[in-house]
Order: sequence, then structure tokens, then C-alpha cells
Amino acid sequence: MNTESTLTTFVASDGDNVAIQDWPLGPGRTLRGVVVLVHGLGEHAGRYDHVARQLNDWGFAVRGYDQYGHGESGGPRGGLPTDNRLLDDLADVIDSTRARMKARTPLILLGHSMGGLVAGRFVALAIRPVEALVMSSPALDPGLNAVQKLLVAVLPKIAPNLRVGNGLDASLISHDPAVVAAYRADKLVHDRVSGRLARFIAEGGPATVALAPTWKLPTLLMYAGADKLVNPAGSRAFAAAAPKQVVSSRCFETLYHEIFNELNAEPVFAALKQWLDARF
Repeated sequence: MNTESTLTTFVASDGDNVAIQDWPLGPGRTLRGVVVLVHGLGEHAGRYDHVARQLNDWGFAVRGYDQYGHGESGGPRGGLPTDNRLLDDLADVIDSTRARMKARTPLILLGHSMGGLVAGRFVALAIRPVEALVMSSPALDPGLNAVQKLLVAVLPKIAPNLRVGNGLDASLISHDPAVVAAYRADKLVHDRVSGRLARFIAEGGPATVALAPTWKLPTLLMYAGADKLVNPAGSRAFAAAAPKQVVSSRCFETLYHEIFNELNAEPVFAALKQWLDARF
């Protein structure tokens, strides 16, 4: 029996509030590790309740947080005050999480979409040590068209804090109509993105792929072959370049972007469980 999740506020190093959601194991359970969830653009950690509870069932405590400008955390929606703010916040969350953990307990990062990019960039730059990484449909290639590339090149220089619509088509997140309807009705979901945040995504993806040949951390890369929101070519390029003994990759050819929220998500959870079981 797992306990209820708890929502608390964590103060980041610059004084802004970061909303933290914890899914602890129930009494008497043996802890296999702690998973830190990093959500995607425009959403929030609460959308991963079912993922966290599945991880709980497998023996992992879970901590999620709302990134700057998202969910219950501080900052203008979709804003980004500094280029590295999302990485700095993840470092703060990991530091506070480690402080609560027993020594030698594994800490695993699990990031989806933009969160997959944030987690991957965090590992690539070796900002803090973690024991493993899981990337779900990471934004390694945002698939920008010519106009969007021009905006990313120009907007951050003249108006880095100007926030515009992110262009995300909610009908393409999942084949499950209930997931799409819940996303559209979720008051904590927004569609804003600033020039600086768009540049972080546009530049961070290729920079992470470029470091794939040097990858050393055990990593599971899972991505959607029918993704219309993030170009799966970025994940394919990362998988092709990364050392096979370090990075395991799995493409779910028919799935849309949110692989954990698809009508047929069972193979996704099975692949995650198999990989975790082999390592922890």
C-alpha cells in the first residue's frame, strides 16, 4: 500500500518558489531508489501521478517538481530569466533530495519532452552526479520550420522575455481522447514560451546529441515513432551515436508524443520496468 502524494514548496537558490510533489513508499516497503521526474513544456509534475504510482509499485520513491514558469512554481508562464535557470533548478532539487536520502541510495532522473532535454543536458554537462537517466520523447530535435528558426535566432536578442504561443497541438499528445480532453481542461497547463526558453530548447537538443559519443551514464531512451510534436530524428541520432553498452534505446513506432499516456502504454511501462530491474 502506497501513501498519498504530498505537495510542498521549495525555495530555489534565487528565492523563487519551486513546487515539489513527493510520492513516497508506504510503511515497511524496501526502497530501491529515488526517481526525480522532470516534466515537459507547458505542463506540470501532477500529470505524472500514474507514472509515479507505477514506480512506487516497483519499489521506487518519486519526487516531481514544477519547472520555472510552470504549474504551481513561480515565474511568468513559459518565461526563463537566465539561460541556465532550468538546469540550476534541477541542481537545487537534486541537492535537496540527496539531503533526505540515505547514502548509496540510487537517484534516477526521468525527463519527458523538454524535461528529457533538461535532464539530458544536465547529465551531459555533469552538473551533479546521478546514477541513471531515462529520457521519454526528449526534445533533442524540436523540428523547427524555417520561420521558427528565424524567430529563435532573432527574438532572444531583441525581446528574450516576450512570450508567445508554443504552437503545440493538444490533439497530437496522445491517441487517447480522454488524455487530450484532460490536458485541455487542466488549468495548470499553458501554451506560452519565451524567446529565451525557445532558444534553450533549439540549441540544447543538438548540443546534447553532439555529446552522445562520449556518454557514460546508464541511460534508457524511449521515444515515439509517430511523434508530431518533437522530431524523433533527434532521438534516433542520439541512439546511433551513443555507446550501445551505456545507452539502451527503444522506439515505439505507432505512438504519439506522450508515450506514458497512450492507449497502449503497457509496452512502455514494461520496457521501463525491465531496464530498471536489470540495474537496481
